[in-house]
Amino acid sequence: MEVLQQIWTGSGLYQITGDQLAMLGVCLLMLYLGIVKKFEPLLLVTIGFGGLLSNIPGVEIATGDGLLHLAYVMGIETGAFPLIIFMGVGALTDFGPLLANPKTLFLGAAAQFGIFATLLGALGLTELGIMDFSLREAAAIGIIGGADGPTAIYVAGQLAPHLLGAIAVAAYSYMALVPIIQPPIMKLLTTEAERRIEMVQLREVTKAERIIFPLVLLLLVALLLPSAAPLLGMLCFGNLMRECGVVDRLSDTTQNSLINIVTIFLGLAVGSKLRAEQFLDWSTLSILLLGMVAFAIGTASGLLMGKLLNKLSKTPINPLIGAAGVSAVPMAARVANKVGLEANPQNILLMHAMGPNVAGVIGSAVAAGIMIMVAS
Repeated sequence: MEVLQQIWTGSGLYQITGDQLAMLGVCLLMLYLGIVKKFEPLLLVTIGFGGLLSNIPGVEIATGDGLLHLAYVMGIETGAFPLIIFMGVGALTDFGPLLANPKTLFLGAAAQFGIFATLLGALGLTELGIMDFSLREAAAIGIIGGADGPTAIYVAGQLAPHLLGAIAVAAYSYMALVPIIQPPIMKLLTTEAERRIEMVQLREVTKAERIIFPLVLLLLVALLLPSAAPLLGMLCFGNLMRECGVVDRLSDTTQNSLINIVTIFLGLAVGSKLRAEQFLDWSTLSILLLGMVAFAIGTASGLLMGKLLNKLSKTPINPLIGAAGVSAVPMAARVANKVGLEANPQNILLMHAMGPNVAGVIGSAVAAGIMIMVAS
């Protein structure tokens, strides 16, 4: 009987708390969204499973010398994983639509307004006593508005590592829910006539332009804003490998094996920070709420800039592509294309929307650099 009692008291069922049960439910929900609904499965499946492991009593893989904790320390605390993923994103990204229509850079820039609006809002609510965030914490929360998971993780790791779990979950959740969150905002801020606008075909971009662009972009931004150089530098390096045509083996490895391996450990490491005692409190709920506001403002800002450019431009611009200015590549571009097709079955906006979508990735990296410089 003593042995049975020892086994029972050492079991997870005996030790588990109500908060841990709740977090197990949250992690199972994330797995459901990733597996069944196919919402960003590469991240939601790994983060959700890491969260399961971190909330089972007696499991030490997410603490101390456990594998997930070591992955967090080596990959996220150092900032290595987000930077490697940005290199992979660069290798997977075609800058052609942005180069063919440079005006869409303004759409990507406008969509970053949600980041700074949320930063100011969090500080304002702190002054009113409703919330309690420092400048560093508010900056890390605001970056959620860019809908760019690696950038959000990188900034949170630099400025507010204790909020990393909540910020990562919020960023990737809103990325995954782009098809649900964005369409109502798009339809609210545009007219039927605007959604029906057809855009002219993009010009062909030369190979020389594709090679020169990442080099010029890196030098220009890094010299003006050195704190943005790590993220933007890895993005540009990955894209240069893709476009130069002389390192195909490196480009293929970056696009496939490397980014896949890092994604596995990044997701599990982030999941290890979903422990109930860290996650279930008012500050976490505040982060989720502020993240939603940031994402909504970013979407709306891109749409309003699209409406303005349409009035000022000689060639028609469908304002819907402004919503793709957030960094959720390529999900936001697909959503803009889908809403455009609903209004006009002949309206193919996907490649046009990729311009602001890519600009949004660049914009979120620049915004991250500004946040780190101001808040450090």
